[in-house]
Formats: sequence, C-alpha cells, structure tokens
Amino acid sequence: MAATATFKGAKNSRWRRFVLKPFVFVQFFFGIGLLAIALKQFRRKNTHPAQSPELIAKDWEILYYRIIPFRAISRAWGWLTNCHLPVWARQPLLGLYARTFNCNLEEAMDGNLDNYSCLAEFFRRKLKNGVRPIDPASAVVAPSDGTVLNFGRVTAGMMEQVKGVSYSLGEFLGPAYWRNGPEVQPASQTELEYEKSLLVNKDNDLFHCVIYLAPGDYHCFHSPVDWTVNFRRHFPGALLSVNPSIAKWVAGLFSLNERAVYVGRWKHGFFSMTPVGATNVGSIRVYADEKLRTNCTKWALPLPYYDRYMGPTESDSDEIPLHKGEIFGEFNLGSTIVLIFEAPKDFEFKIRPGEKIRMGQSLHVTGSNVNQEVAAH
Repeated sequence: MAATATFKGAKNSRWRRFVLKPFVFVQFFFGIGLLAIALKQFRRKNTHPAQSPELIAKDWEILYYRIIPFRAISRAWGWLTNCHLPVWARQPLLGLYARTFNCNLEEAMDGNLDNYSCLAEFFRRKLKNGVRPIDPASAVVAPSDGTVLNFGRVTAGMMEQVKGVSYSLGEFLGPAYWRNGPEVQPASQTELEYEKSLLVNKDNDLFHCVIYLAPGDYHCFHSPVDWTVNFRRHFPGALLSVNPSIAKWVAGLFSLNERAVYVGRWKHGFFSMTPVGATNVGSIRVYADEKLRTNCTKWALPLPYYDRYMGPTESDSDEIPLHKGEIFGEFNLGSTIVLIFEAPKDFEFKIRPGEKIRMGQSLHVTGSNVNQEVAAH
C-alpha cells in the first residue's frame, strides 16, 4: 500500500511538473501579454486622434491576439447554442437574448419563442414573407441586414476595411485562376495588375462593399444581384472577432479570417460574394454548396485554401444560378459579408459608413448605366 501510494505521489508530481506548471506559466504570461496590449492601446487612444495609423495593431500584437484559441471557443459555443432547451427555459433565455440584441420578433415567421428548441435555431429564424421587399428598380441590393462598415472603388488593388484601414484584394481573394484552370499567379504581379486581371470589361471599375451582421440581426444572406456562381475558394483561416472596433484595430482582418469566396459572372462581368467567419460563428452554411465545411480543426483542413470548380463541365457539380433576393446561406450568430464586383465607371453607392441597412434595399444610385439597363429589360 505504501509503495502504491509512493508511486501515485511520484506520478502526480511528474504530472504537475510537466503538464500543470507549464500550463499555469503559459496562462500567466498570456494574461500579462494581453494586459500589456490593452494598456498600450489605451495609451495610444489618449495620444493619437481617431483613425491614426498609430492605433493600428502591430504584427506582434496580431500574433499574440491570434494565439487565443478562438476556433475551439467557437466550436464550444456552437455546441452550447445547439443544446436542447426545455420548454420552460425558452421564454426566459431566448427572450433575454432577444431583448439584449433588439431582435424584432414581429418580423419572424414564428414569433413564439416556445417553438425554438435551441438558441442556434433562434439565430437562424426565418422572416415573414414581405418584410424584406426586394427593390425592383435596383440592380444591386443589400444581401443581408447589417451595418455598413465601408464601400467604394477598389484603388490600386487595395480596399478600405474601415476608414483609414485597408487590405489587399489579392490576399483576400487569392490567386485569380478560376477562369482558366489551375495556374500560378506571377510572382512579380503588382496589386494593380491583379485588380485589372479580374475585369471582364476593361472599361469598367471594381467596387466593394462590407456589411457587418450583429448578433441581433437576421442571419440569413441573399443574392444581391442576378448572377451565376462557378467557383468557390474556402480559406480555413482564423476566427477573430469582426466587430467594428476590432476591424479598426487589425489591418487585413478579413484576409486573416475563415471565409468562403464565391466567384462568378453578372451582366457587367466579375462578381464575388464572400461570407466571412468570426468568433462564435459556429458555421457558415451555403444551401447550394453542401460540401462546404467550416470551423473545422487545422488537422482536418491543413492547407491555406481549398478550391471547388462549379462550371458546367465539372463532373460533380454545376454552376449555381442565383436571382436577386434569392436566399443563399446563413450564419450562426453574426459575421460579415464582403461584395467585390465590376460595374460601369459611373456606378455610385447611396449608403453611408455606419448606416443600418436591411436585406433587399438598394445599395446604389439608380440613375447610372447599371439601372438604365435594368429598366430596359
């Protein structure tokens, strides 16, 4: 008995020395590091005006931030939100969530909270017919409810994430070989050359729009135009928060995060729509692409990105034709939609950064050539 107790004591001692102590040290230094970052940011904000370059996170800060196990946290949150709720708990728990995030239950197809078996089911609630009318006079409508983070013309291969913080078009979309099959992007290609390579009509320009979905927003996303999807690129990436405050701090945030880039054609040429993952987004689901699997472990998806061709010549898949306003997919919780598309040079947005928008409303001024063609049809 004494020998057994001694063996167990030695075993526990080894376990504490090789496992527990390092874990405690990691936690300690990790906490100290995060505190240092927070204090440094606080000092910067007191020293520099809003949108100052000094407020943008340094590379080491981003590296430290990415150490946080957001993917494991998000999977745990996904499991929790899918747990079955007893009927007696649904009204108080789901009602608290609805009040906290200003969810409009009058718009829901089913406004009775007792009928939602879990929180995730409530996240994905569908809306009544007619509460999100699709603007018939607009060629490009909002793909979802949300807040406009930024929009505008792509300039020299760069896009504004928020005012004063930009990210690379090439890093966000990856190599542009979806039209002609596998090719290696030239190493010497500049950002501007990459931008021009996307244009079908060289007289057009590229435009972009970023929409943030808050936790209380309607979580389904719809097609913003009439177009055909023929390619998908899935970046497993990270699951950093895409809250506007983080978007102002981490440059290139959307290029770091998990995302599914859908590429195709609309009447003016190149069109892409990208749902971007975020912390606590258990999954991105695209109804016409059941092969998409998001928020997996790095062991399951070790490569930087995964491509899927959807052209008519592919044996296992077909192109996805989508009509303006047609439902495309859904998030669990909230996240971001990024639109990148070519249009005539006189295309003009009629939205403002920070504006709350609703799915189906027009995103642009209706006097351009884009809408004149819609009227002609």
